[in-house]
Formats: sequence, structure tokens, C-alpha cells
Amino acid sequence: MKSHINEEEMGKNLRLKVRFDYQGIAKNNRFPFRTPSPEQVAEEIREQKVAMLRNVPLQGIEIEEITMSGDVYTVYDEVRAQSVAYAPVAVEFKADSIEDAIQFIMREEFRKVEIIEPDHLNLTKM
Repeated sequence: MKSHINEEEMGKNLRLKVRFDYQGIAKNNRFPFRTPSPEQVAEEIREQKVAMLRNVPLQGIEIEEITMSGDVYTVYDEVRAQSVAYAPVAVEFKADSIEDAIQFIMREEFRKVEIIEPDHLNLTKM
């Protein structure tokens, strides 16, 4: 399915704010005193992913701001029978097209999206 955006809206870039929550699971180790907590694992993964976002250019995407101020939170996963930590990151970016934005957003860590600009979009099926 292709999307069509009005000509006047195409003149502007899309500005979006996205939230990703990076998951951290503690790995069982032979030495329990060396095992990092799920929170530590989530924070390390978040730092690695943010470094990649800042340093690796993506076609059609311009990163404006990355915020890692959210506290790491923990949830008990009944399937795994262990605690899982999540480290949130908010990314504000410009996209050349809606296709570029969707390609950037669609990840396992994706949680929420907010469209900042334009104020409204009219999408039609082609």
C-alpha cells in the first residue's frame, strides 16, 4: 500500500517524537556475584543503541534530539519467570517521507509515536 500526502504537506518535513523501551534481561551466570542486574543490562543496551542512533546516518532521517532521562523500570515476565527491565529513550526526528519514518520506527523496542509537524495529515489509499 502506498500513501499519498497532499502537495502542500509534502513541502514540509515530518517531525515526530518516538519512544523506544530497550529490554534488559539478567543472564544466569555460574558466579552469581558477577551477574549484572536487569536494570544494568537495560541501561547498557540503551547506551549502545543511542550511540548508534547518534553516529550512524539513516537515509531520509535527521535526528534532532535524544532524551534518556526516563528511569529504568522493571516488570515481572510470567513467561520467562523472571524480572525484565526496560530503559526508555525519546527520539525527536525529521523524516523526508512517511515511508522513511515508518521504516525507522518499526522496531521491537517501539512503544509510542507523536506527530509534531504538520498539524494534520490526509492519507489516501492509492
